[in-house]
Formats: sequence, structure tokens, C-alpha cells
Amino acid sequence: MSLASSSTSLGDLGPRINIRTKVAEALRAALIAGELKPGSVYSAPALAERFGVSATPVREAMLDLVREGMVEVMPNTGFKVTEVSDHELDNLVELRLLIEVPTMGAVAEACQGRMVHEVKALQPLADRLRECAESGALIGYLRADTEFHVKFLSLGGNSKLVDVVRSLRSMSRLYGLERLAAEGRLASSSGEHDQMIQLALAQDKAGMMELVEHHIRHTRSLDQTGKI
Repeated sequence: MSLASSSTSLGDLGPRINIRTKVAEALRAALIAGELKPGSVYSAPALAERFGVSATPVREAMLDLVREGMVEVMPNTGFKVTEVSDHELDNLVELRLLIEVPTMGAVAEACQGRMVHEVKALQPLADRLRECAESGALIGYLRADTEFHVKFLSLGGNSKLVDVVRSLRSMSRLYGLERLAAEGRLASSSGEHDQMIQLALAQDKAGMMELVEHHIRHTRSLDQTGKI
């Protein structure tokens, strides 16, 4: 997949309110999707040209990613994408399972009163995920996916836990997403978000825990089968 793919367009990110933040979001998505290849070096001017912005916000955004461990500085050259091994990715999945499965189960069990409305408010995100998966808008998909899961987990009331999950997700890699979208497998996975909403509304704790575990493991298996 080429970085020049339309799926990495900054235009997918909406209004340019905070260019540095928007560029950082686009770069994170490109890294997670494998559009920026592990071990490869990219210059700020080249990325700036790609996004249609000046090099300054790109450099600033890349330095944010350096602090997150996603890239490293290569003096007088640019930024090198950090390589993540299959073993490390498997470890991230295990951590997510330990945190997200019981938390989402607890959210489902407690879904009543005001929380019912908060869960229903997640439906537009689930719809957007499905639309992005079907159209191959990968940056939009990844942004909506993160927002959906973070907001759902936030209903559990533990902001520190949500921060940990957000960090774990940023360290993940989902190689071959474009291929998976073309084959329809990404759309199939996106439908599980609708199921999570329905399980929460039904206060089905066991069903939610089972689905979330399947969803996380399924995402990892899509990554592995999506590699070229």
C-alpha cells in the first residue's frame, strides 16, 4: 500500500482546526494501518507535501509520535517507523483482553437509566464504522473505531483505564487493512460494534464479554491474515 493512497488524505479528517493534531491523527492511522512501513524513514517535507501543509506541523506531530514510541528521530534524515514484532503485538492483545473484556461486561450489566441514552448515542459511530469499512476510508475507520471503543469504555467511569487502552491501541498495528476492506472482511468485523450496543442495551454481561473477546482476537487475526 502506498502512502500516496487516497486513504491517507488529510481531507478525511474534516475541518483544519488544529493542523498539528490533525496531522498527528493521520500519521497515527497510517502507522497503525501499516501505510508507513516499519523500519522505513520518512522526511517531514515529503509528508508535508502529501498532506498539503507546511513541514512545521508535520515535524511537531512526528515529535509527538516519538514521545509515544511510534517513530524515532534519524538525525539529518527524518523519522524512522518503529518496528513492532508479532510477539509484542500478541502481548498488546493480551493486555487489551485483560482490561476491556471485564470492563465492557460491567458496562453492559450497569446499562440502565442515563447510561441507556449514552449507549444509544454511540450508534452514529457504529454506522460510520460500517460506512468507512465498506468504502475503504481507512483513516476514517480507525478514528471512528478508537472513538467508539474509548467512549464505550468511558461509561465504566475509570478515566485512567481508558488512557491505558488508548495507549495500547496506539501501539497496535493492523497491516493490510486496505486489502481486508476490499475483500469485505473489514465490513464484517465492523458489524460487531452494532452488536455491542445491542448487548449493552439488553444488559447481557456474558454476551458482551464473549463478543469483546472475539472482537479483539478477530482484529488480531485479520492483521495476521492481511499481511502480504
